[in-house]
This record gives sequence, structure tokens and C-alpha cells, in this order.
Amino acid sequence: MITITINDREIRLEKQVTVLEAARKAGIKIPTFCYHEQLEPYGGCRLCLVEVERMPKLQTACTLLVTDGMVVRTESETISNVRRGILEFLLINHPLDCPYCDKAGECDLQDLVKQYGAHSGRYTERKRKVPTSFEDPILARNMERCILCTRCVRMCDGVQGASAIAVVGRGGHSRIEPFSGGRYNCEYCGNCLTVCPVGAILNRLYLHSYRPWQIDREVETICPYCGVGCSFKIQIRDNAIKRVVPQIGLGINDGLLCSKGYFGYEFISAPERLRAPLIRKNGGLEPATWDEALSLVARRLKEIKGEYGGNAIGGIASTRCTNEENYIFQKFMRVVIGSNHIDSAARLGFAGAQRYIEDILGQGVTANTIRGVKNSDVILVIGGDPTAINPILGLQIRASFRTGGKVIVIGYAKGLKRFSSLEIRPPVYMESDIIERLLCDLFATKGLSGEKPIIEERIQGIAESYKGIKGIGDRGAILAEEIERAKELLEKGQAISIIIGKDIVQRTDGSRSLFAIAALSYLLDARLYLTSERPNDQGVMDMGCLPDMLPGYRPISIGDFRRRFESQWNAPIPEKEGLTLMEIFEAASSGSMKTLYVMGENPAFNLPDSSFIERALSSLDFLVVQDIFLTETAKMADVVLPALGWSEKDGTFTNLERRIQRVRKAVTGTGMEDWRIISEVSKKMGYRIDYSSSEEIMEEISRVSPLYRGIQSEEIDKGDLLWPYKGEPLRGEVRELPVGVESRKERLRKDGVIYLIVDTPLFHSGTMSRRSPALRKICPDAVLKANPMLLKRLDISQGDIVKVTSDRSSIVVKVGIEPDIPEDVVALSNNFEGVEAYRLFGYILDSITKAPGIEGCEVFIERVSHK
Repeated sequence: MITITINDREIRLEKQVTVLEAARKAGIKIPTFCYHEQLEPYGGCRLCLVEVERMPKLQTACTLLVTDGMVVRTESETISNVRRGILEFLLINHPLDCPYCDKAGECDLQDLVKQYGAHSGRYTERKRKVPTSFEDPILARNMERCILCTRCVRMCDGVQGASAIAVVGRGGHSRIEPFSGGRYNCEYCGNCLTVCPVGAILNRLYLHSYRPWQIDREVETICPYCGVGCSFKIQIRDNAIKRVVPQIGLGINDGLLCSKGYFGYEFISAPERLRAPLIRKNGGLEPATWDEALSLVARRLKEIKGEYGGNAIGGIASTRCTNEENYIFQKFMRVVIGSNHIDSAARLGFAGAQRYIEDILGQGVTANTIRGVKNSDVILVIGGDPTAINPILGLQIRASFRTGGKVIVIGYAKGLKRFSSLEIRPPVYMESDIIERLLCDLFATKGLSGEKPIIEERIQGIAESYKGIKGIGDRGAILAEEIERAKELLEKGQAISIIIGKDIVQRTDGSRSLFAIAALSYLLDARLYLTSERPNDQGVMDMGCLPDMLPGYRPISIGDFRRRFESQWNAPIPEKEGLTLMEIFEAASSGSMKTLYVMGENPAFNLPDSSFIERALSSLDFLVVQDIFLTETAKMADVVLPALGWSEKDGTFTNLERRIQRVRKAVTGTGMEDWRIISEVSKKMGYRIDYSSSEEIMEEISRVSPLYRGIQSEEIDKGDLLWPYKGEPLRGEVRELPVGVESRKERLRKDGVIYLIVDTPLFHSGTMSRRSPALRKICPDAVLKANPMLLKRLDISQGDIVKVTSDRSSIVVKVGIEPDIPEDVVALSNNFEGVEAYRLFGYILDSITKAPGIEGCEVFIERVSHK
């Protein structure tokens, strides 16, 4: 215990901290400019100078560590004089344009000058003149206001890892500039904006549109984009979101955000939002009243159920909707429609991967805290770039690397290029061979513990299949060395994390890689993390939006569990397991599925083989879509019901570490909550689903779901409700490995062929972000990324327009250069209208995860026009 005295107050500390931190813990404010909780102590602005007994000079509180018995004074005439002098010095160049500056009202410099002075200046020289830069579409720079605290530079370099800005010039001409010149070429995380204490870096989204004191209210909520679940406050004026504000100590992101979280909220007020129900009449969608639309949906569902049975109706739940909405959706499908054909887009990667890994290692094995990643001494990344999929999780990997952690990347992860100790680039579609070879090598040196014979038997089988095989692909010797190096790093690890991306799951034998990863975790006692592209991938599964599981992962095939829910819901539940996501569309295509109810999803765009999905949707007798936009799927619907968006309703999300988080209503929209729409349809079909609020639905969930049992709203509000909550995990370890886990097989790769892969962009997510003007300004169009050597071979230049053709379809798109992509691969994202990558892919289902395997997409590229 350390005891110090600050301003005559005795303060006891359990560990050594700086004087500034000790004062803040005691509620004593010491002014600073260059200090920030996310940054290393800098001691540059000198504003935090304090008097320390028996020290002859003033000391910087942000860098001075406390010692037992230390006596500190933070305010005195001497200190005030020094601070006044520092402020006067800063005002030599800082313009007195507070009435015009957007920072007025929340500017640290303005507040401190009011507190200490100087109220007049002794310097008569002209202030420096630097033109305000509006060259960037998102961030404006006014370097006349910059006080060179360098918070933005240190945040960009030391925390974000982008290293996109720096101090340029000397002396009085020093200023902050991006390396790219006028426009930023960075990750647009906005964290430089957060830490700027004055109005030097400005957000152009709300520039000169309001003052901080004109905000009506603030609402704390969760980001709608990915599965990390970052927290921030929404500031509202006149029922419109003016900005989002991250905050130190708030949520798992602790004051940090990514581009989508910081600038992507504008979709909620997009003019393209649906305002009224639509009904198909005379071949087109026409506006209708709510009663007319709901009555039509109820009548057609009853007719189709009566004629073909509930099994002819399928439901697609939403990974962007809340837990409460997904719970009501699956309840409606089971007890009103009488169908277990319920699945979601989580099936594209997250759902199948988690189910299979948990079957092998036990339930909850992927429930690990995100902040634990940075404490890992070895991190293995497989199947995608976590800095693009889950950027805040990616920052944890970068933080580990900075403190000496070893990062091994198998595959393509651009965001970790400067933060990886070892990068293994497998030949295209041969990641599973690399993982299995790594598993075999570790098995050979570490041996087996005998704890789980069924896993060990399989590991031995894999090792046996590799006997006598020397290399992998045409870089056999090099890969063998890299695998050996990876093995050495992993063997030395004491705290190992494995980060798994969707790319490794979307294989026809994705379960083969997943088993090898699970086995690595078993051998190394490593923590597993599944990256999650949508905000509620986990919650949609927890709520029972699965064809074979009731809420809380109770198997529908077990009568006792089924009867327990039937008792709670007062209605029978079908016994037979339903179809998974892609199987539902295959059934629609074959004619056995007559109707589909889609809540908050866009399968015509977001699923591979888009043309096949569209044909399947066209084959339906009746299609209902609930959404906030007229998506590609909604355009094909018979009835479109306008739903409320993320910030227009209350509820909860469950993030990738299985933390239940509160989503709060901030603005009033013109649609209806998804759960309320379903309740109204249900009532018209004769089954009353009556709830007054999302809280009431959560109360029911906590009664009927064994996993969420006993959860109180107050506990969710605290934000620390982590799996297994108070519930009863059920699904145990598998006693027999499912049929379909295959040994090595011949790869699909052919020499001279160009393969297409799906690119995961940092600035977009699904089709929602394309309605955000800010994100469209940062990344306006789709770009086909290709290695410059490939472009040279094809005589194509960056910026040219090319036609990309596969055996499924063709699209026309602009070409961009990406040197890190292999020469036989091109990458295209699936976000923009008319140029979706999934239109070019076919798929084959993995027999275990039921995720669509999309490898081996051969494409032909021809130039359409020069740039």
C-alpha cells in the first residue's frame, strides 16, 4: 500500500501510478493537453506541473510516479502563473475564433484560458497562417488551432497502428499532416478526432450544424455493425443523430472506434428508408396500409399452411436484429406456422463453426473476452483479416505485437502486415493443408495427454495421412520452413490465442480445417475466437433461430426439451429438424418450399450464387420481407413491411465473446419493431403474442431459455453479463466425430487459372453501409483487387474497367492494385449494387457445418475500357 498526500488529502493506492492518475482517482483535477488515458505518458505540454515537497522544481504529474509519503500540491499561485504562461504561449498562434470554431463549448483550451488566463497577450507578432484543409471528405484540418500536443499522432501510431499522420515542419511552422498529403489515406477510425483537445481536426459530417449545448439528449448504446459490440453515446437534436461519441471506460472498446462505428450511422436517416408497407399489385409494389398488409400476410400464411402444411414455410432470421426480435421470430415460426425451417446468415460462417468446435471441445469454448487477446504472447490468425472484420479486436492483436507478442498469420491479412512475426501464404485453397501439417508437427513434439481419446485418435489419423509427404504445393520447401517456425513460436507460448475467420469456414471441407484448429487449441491449451461480421451472430443462435435447436441450445429432437417449451408457449412444436439456410433455398428451387418469411436479411444479395437464390425466391408462392430498405430481396417480395432500425428501438445484442449488451432507442422512426410486426401477424392468425416492450420479451426469455435463466434487466445494463450467465450450458463434447471429416484430398487449384475470392473491406459491411454517405465517400465503389504482376500479364492497368466472368455470371468493375494478393487470385467485395462478388460464385455445402463452400471460383478477365 502506498500513501500520498495531494492538496492535504491522504490517498491510499494499491499499486504505483503517476501523480496524475492518483489525483484523478481521488477526484482532483489536474489540467493537461498531451495526456490521454489511451496513450503513453508524454510530458510535452507541461500544463500538469505540480509542486512536490522536497523537490526543487515543478514536476509533470503525468510522468511522475508516486512514492510512499509523497506530498503534492496541484494548485498554487506559482503553478497558476506557470499555467497562465503556457496558455499565453499557445495563444501566440492559436486564433481567437471561438465564436466560429466547432469545438467551442467542449474545448479544453477555451476552458483553461477561462480558468487561468491569459486574458491578454504580450506578443505582437502576427499569428501563423495555415489554410484550413477541406481536401478530405470526412475530416477537416485547421492547423492554426493545433497546439501540437501530438495526441492525434500518438493515437494513430501507438494505438491504432495506422501511422498515417505526423508532425511536419519545424518550430513555429510545425503542424500535423497526413503522409498522403491533402486527403487522408488511412483507416478512418476517427480516433484522432476523439483525442484532439481543440478544434484542429474536425468532423465534416456535422461541421457548423450545431453547438454542444444544443444537444437535446445523449443515449448510450451499441454499434450496429460487427460482433465486437462497441459502446458509444449518440447525441441527438431534433430527433436526428448528430454524432456518436466514444468514451474512455465505456464498453469493451474503451473509447476507441472504427470507421463504420464512427461515421457509418447515417444510414438510419437515409431518404431511401421504407416509410409504409408495400403490396405487390399488377406486377409492382404499391403502398398499402398496415392493416391491409398484415391481413394479407396472415391470410396467405394460413392458406399455404392449410394447403401444404407448416413445412412448406421457411423463415430467415436476422443477425442485425435484437435478441428479443429473433426470439419472437422463431417462436412464431414454430408455434404459429409449425415449421422448424429457421436459419440466418450466421450460417455463412459463424454458426456452423461455433457448433462444430463446441461439439469437439465443449460449449462456451469460444466465449473468451476480447481484451484477453492483447495479453496473449502468441496469436495465430487464420481465415481472414480481423482488423477489417472486427477492427477493435484487430487492435488487440496489434497491441499484443507491440508488447512483444508473436503474431502468426496464415493467409491474407493486410491489416496485420506490419504486426506479424510470421506470415504464411498458402497456395490458394490449401490453408487446411498448412493447418494440418502444423498440427502434425506439434503433435510429434508435444505428444498427447490422453485426456480426450476421440480427438487424439483423429489427430493420429491426420498425422498418419501425412507420412511420406514432403512438401505442400509448389513452395514446399519454403512452406515447410515457415511451418517449422510457426511450430517453434507456438511451443514457446504460455498464453496462446487463435483467431478464426469466415474464409476458412466457407470451404466444401471447412470442417476439416475447423477440426485441425480445434485440435491445435487442444494441444496448446489455446483460447479460441471466432470473428463475427454482424452485430448479433451469437444472439440469433442463442435465441433458437436454428433448425435443430430451441432457445438455449436445447435439441428439438429430444422430447423432454420440446415438451418443456410447448408447456411454456402453450402450443405444439414440430418434432422434425428443419432445413439450414442454403437448404431452404434449395427446397424453394425444387418447389417443396412454398413461402419464405425474411426478417432483416437480404439473401438475394448476401448469399453465394445470387442468380440461383433469385430463381429460388421467384419460385415461391408467397414472399414476405421485413426490412428498413427496399433491398434486392424486398423488391421480389409480395409484401414488404417497414421495420425500425437499430437506433429506433430497444433490445439486446450478444457479442462474439458472448456478452449481452443493451441496445437503446435514440430516435423515433416511422416503421414498426420487428417483434411487433410479427406479433400483429400472429394475432391475425389466431395466436396471440402480446408484449408491451422488449423488456417484457426478455423477461420471458429469461424464464424459458435455460441459458438466459434468471437474467435481470439491471444486470444487462451493467454490461458485464458474460456467458454462461446464470444458465445451464447443455451441449457436451461429441462422443463420435461426425461423418464427413475428411483426410487430405486433392486440391482444386489449377495452373494458369485465375481464382476469385471475397474481399472483406474495412469501410463496408453487408448492404447496410452502402446507405451511409460518409462511408461511400471513403470507399465509393467496388474495386477488383489484383496483384500488379497479374495485371501486367493481362495487359491491364489500375483504373481500367474490366469484365469478370465465371461459370455463373459476369460483372463489370474497376481494377485496383493490391500487391499482397497472390498472382493467381483476384478479390472483390460483396457490398455494392450490381457488382456483388457472390453473383459469380457457386457453392457446395460442407456436410457438417452446412456453410456454403465457395472455393475454386475460376474467372476470366477482359478489359472493357481504359481508365
